[in-house]
Order: sequence, then structure tokens, then C-alpha cells
Amino acid sequence: MRNTVADKLARARVEYCGEQHVVDADSVFHIGRHADLDIDDNRYLHRRCLALHFDSGMWWLTNTGQRLPATVSAEDSGFQAVLVPGTRIPLVFGVTTVVVSAGPTTYELSIHTDDVHSPTPRPDSRFGETTIGTPILTSSQLAVIVALAEPLLIRDGVTASAIPSSAVAAARLGWPMTKFNRKLDNVCEKFAALGVRGLHGTPGKLASNRRARLVEFAVSSRLVTKADLRVLDEENGMNGAAALTSNHEIAVVA
Repeated sequence: MRNTVADKLARARVEYCGEQHVVDADSVFHIGRHADLDIDDNRYLHRRCLALHFDSGMWWLTNTGQRLPATVSAEDSGFQAVLVPGTRIPLVFGVTTVVVSAGPTTYELSIHTDDVHSPTPRPDSRFGETTIGTPILTSSQLAVIVALAEPLLIRDGVTASAIPSSAVAAARLGWPMTKFNRKLDNVCEKFAALGVRGLHGTPGKLASNRRARLVEFAVSSRLVTKADLRVLDEENGMNGAAALTSNHEIAVVA
């Protein structure tokens, strides 16, 4: 997806052992043993194990190594995830801590990203105490995310531009638009409470951007996976059956 002029002005800052590196939106910043940020000459460390870049309105961290996972966390929100080789995750928390272990040594760095959305994370009793930073979703809220994420879950390598419109996603579930928009608002509010940025509509921010941020975060953090695709047919089937029953009842009364 082509970056806008505003996107190209975005900046990220990488901090490691007192060093600071500013990254522009039109460049890729590599981290490793022999990279833009040379962490160490540790032979267990990949020459390039991580890459930071800007795409589709967001900063992304990609694990470009072959065997070393990285732990990505955001202290203020309680979010934590493991970034395995070959995967990437959007950096939507403002300040993200990244930890990589190579042999007997562990390295920690922080990435600071600019974003116009800065919701204050707040405690919310709706979130359980099971997995840190993972919200408990109702079946209908899960269905909203899966309906929007379906193209990304079906085929690897599909970009955020493939995310369906709200009208298409609502039809996929057999829902009226009013119900879909209400559920989408609820889901975005729930994630925003965790500190995920870019989910509240503001002047100049399109709904499609909000959907893209929600989907990219849910897929990258594995909140939804291919196994969840079944809920689409289940939800559509239930709504189709309910519509047939309703029509039958109307016909009997008439």
C-alpha cells in the first residue's frame, strides 16, 4: 500500500544501551550482529535478526532470522507476544520492548513509534486474568474480527488492502449493517482499552484504516487463526435459519 505524505513524515526511534537511532518511514532498519544496529559480535546472533519498517500506516517489526525468537511487550498495556522467525507484528503501543536471547546472552532494546492516537490504557474488568494482554471476546465479537481477517487467514502474504468492507463482512455473517457496525465499535473499544492505537475514528481517519489496524493486530498476535474461520459459516448458518423461521412465522400470521 502506498504511503501518504503524512506517513512519510513518521519517525521511529530505537534505543539500545544508551544509543539512539532515528528511523524514517521510507527506510528499513536492520538489527543484529552486522546491521544498522550492531547489538554484539556474539556468534550465536544472526547478522540480521530483526527489521523495522513502515507500511500501511503502521510501524512493523519482522523477525528476519532463522532460529531465534524475540519477545515483544508493552508494559503499559500488559501486552506480550513471541515473534518467531518469518513473522511480523505491528508496533501500536508507542513504546515497545524487544528481548532477544542468543546463546548465553540476552539483549533488550526499546522501540518508540509516533502515532496520533494515544488512548490511556485503563483497567477493565471485562478482560480476564488468563493470558496477559489478551481480551476475552464474545462469539459475535470474534466473528467480526474473523470476517474482516478472512482474506489474510486464508492466504499467506495478503496485504491489508484485501480486508473487506464492512458491508461485505456483514453480508458474510448474514448480519444487517447496523449490527455489524455496533459490534465493530465494541471490539475496537475493547482493544483500545488495552492500548492498541488507531482504533478510534478521528477527522481524516477512514474506517478502512481502523479495520486494517484491528485485523493486522489480531492476526499478528494470533488472537485469530485459520482454525477460527469455521465461525463464519456457523454464524451465517444460524442467521440464515433465523431468517427462514421469521419469514415462516410472518407467512402463518398473514
